[in-house]
Amino acid sequence: MKRFRTTLALLACLLAAPVATAAPPNASPVDNALPLVTVHKSRYCGCCVKWVEHMRAEGFEVRVVETEDMGPVKQRVGIPPAKGSCHTAEVEGYFVEGHVPAADVKRLLAERPKARGLTVPGMPAGSPGMETPDGRVQPYTVELISPDGKATPYARHGGAQ
Repeated sequence: MKRFRTTLALLACLLAAPVATAAPPNASPVDNALPLVTVHKSRYCGCCVKWVEHMRAEGFEVRVVETEDMGPVKQRVGIPPAKGSCHTAEVEGYFVEGHVPAADVKRLLAERPKARGLTVPGMPAGSPGMETPDGRVQPYTVELISPDGKATPYARHGGAQ
């Protein structure tokens, strides 16, 4: 079942956006105060490329590691069951799973809570990397994962706040 969900997420990424290789022309220069973000993703996932572009546009330096088997990466960093998405990032001892907005990553790094990291389970329409042509944002919650694997709401996006 886990492999089926991973395959389904990969397929959704492939259909979500065309593959891009360069930073967008309006990308902000790297903010040297921000740490390096390492992103593990499939080479075929267009929405993951778009999330990387989002992070770069927000001043992060991003290193991409292409891998076809995301399971071991997710297990190593401690992504709880049913909290996964298509790509997994690592930044200063935290994981960032899925389409988490850069502003929430910056907040995490400023606050430094005792946590494993942040996740946006699934692939909500309108989240960074999953933009829609009409600009619609499906309401979604960024979750903070505690050291014991429990999830609590960290930020809400889209819809009525």
